[in-house]
Amino acid sequence: MSFPLLTVTAAVPAVGAILTAAVPAARRTAAKWLALLVSLATLVLAGIVFVRFEPGGERYQLTESYAWIKDFGVRYELGVDGIGVALIALTALLIPFVILAGWHDADPLETSSRRWRPTQGFFALILMVEAMVILSFEATDVFLFYILFEAMLIPMYFLIGGFGDRAHAGSDENAAAQRSYAAVKFLLYNLVGGLIMLAAVIGLYVVAGNFSLTEIAAARADGSLEIATSTERWLFLGFFFAFAVKAPLWPLHTWLPNAMGEATAPVAVLITAVVDKVGTFAMLRFCLGLFPEASKWATPAIVVLALISIVYGALVAVGQRDIKRLVAYASISHFGFIVLGIFAMTSQGQSGATLYMVNHGISTAALMLVAGFLISRRGSRLIADYGGVQKVAPVLAGTFLIGGLATLSLPGLAPFVSEFLVLVGTYARYPVAGVIATTGIVLAALYTLVLYQRTMTGPVKEEVRSLPDLRPRELAVVVPLIAVLIFLGVFPKPLTDVVNPAVRHTMSDVQQKDPQPEVEAVK
Repeated sequence: MSFPLLTVTAAVPAVGAILTAAVPAARRTAAKWLALLVSLATLVLAGIVFVRFEPGGERYQLTESYAWIKDFGVRYELGVDGIGVALIALTALLIPFVILAGWHDADPLETSSRRWRPTQGFFALILMVEAMVILSFEATDVFLFYILFEAMLIPMYFLIGGFGDRAHAGSDENAAAQRSYAAVKFLLYNLVGGLIMLAAVIGLYVVAGNFSLTEIAAARADGSLEIATSTERWLFLGFFFAFAVKAPLWPLHTWLPNAMGEATAPVAVLITAVVDKVGTFAMLRFCLGLFPEASKWATPAIVVLALISIVYGALVAVGQRDIKRLVAYASISHFGFIVLGIFAMTSQGQSGATLYMVNHGISTAALMLVAGFLISRRGSRLIADYGGVQKVAPVLAGTFLIGGLATLSLPGLAPFVSEFLVLVGTYARYPVAGVIATTGIVLAALYTLVLYQRTMTGPVKEEVRSLPDLRPRELAVVVPLIAVLIFLGVFPKPLTDVVNPAVRHTMSDVQQKDPQPEVEAVK
């Protein structure tokens, strides 16, 4: 039996979470270092997975399969394609920076309503989320994926509700109420989506007789399994609804601004840069892989929803007064681009969507974490409370600008490549949709540059005059992320080489070919 690399990659942060939680209460610093070392070990393992994956080889590689619940055909079945490998690498890359950025976010507080914060629990929950997300990118058993899809809600609920942002206007009681509301809303939205998905999972088992993604896909390809058109469409809708909540896609998005606004900046990154990617990843792996006919049937409606997300998210971001909620609505717009690329049903669109998942994760992490450092200094999330920061903290302002420029997909930074591919792929099949989607670029420039202008330029406000610049720990968080954004912006080949073969398999699943350009003959 070969070495179970995929299991070990997910098991290391899971075991690390247990060990971190078990560290004595008085050894908070030891718990932090343990969590950081575990996340770095996971990053090394994810790097090994990336290196060992052969883009020209089998679709699913490094596979593992063990009997789990025999009576119901449930197996512990793992395997990665190029899309899964890329997202595992993203997750493992971001978690060490999330831990470093949140180094003091769970330190004890002496307030009337909150005299202590379980530091060990904070970092243990982050590691547990990492383990579940990685395993969800590896799962090729639908039932196993469903369990992980739902289970990751539990640690996220406690991270949002139990470790909220300290820069909150109002009393401690009001802040706690807002955190509780955001956490419950996050949980309820995703639980409803998960319950609908559970019904679809059961329905899939009834018609297919097992939960194995690879077996079901093979049976459908050779004609030994036929699913009635109406049944397939209902099953598709059950899966897609849950993934659209997780993504999130308009109009199922309203939980995200609350969750990101009330969470600490590192947890906000965990939400939108890591956990939410499970939803868009699952659209590619499960919706298109299991229900190709239904995917094509639903494409026109989903393209419209994606366009609404792009324009609506960007427009609302323009009018935000809260820095973190602005980034949240910008992310809704970006997720619209990802969903649009997936359902454009072109190789450029789906490659761009996958790259967008990775690049959006890195750019949002860079912008949100720098914003978190700024907010922790001033103690306010309101844009109006800032001004002239670049004169007192030029490094902070400069890194904030680069993160913002990446968010608006400036050429030379990683998101530009993915957004360009999505637009090209969409325009090739849906020209009108491609044109409408470009308005998201214009609006992104507006909300990003206005945010920078109002916070970083102009006269120095008295309240920010004494703000310190980025410290060494904070530079260790931001500088590598910016370096990755620049590297992937000028040389995306390491990712495209891994992603493109997987996209070709997905295009084959839905029996789609890229539209050929119409060229008039020269007379």
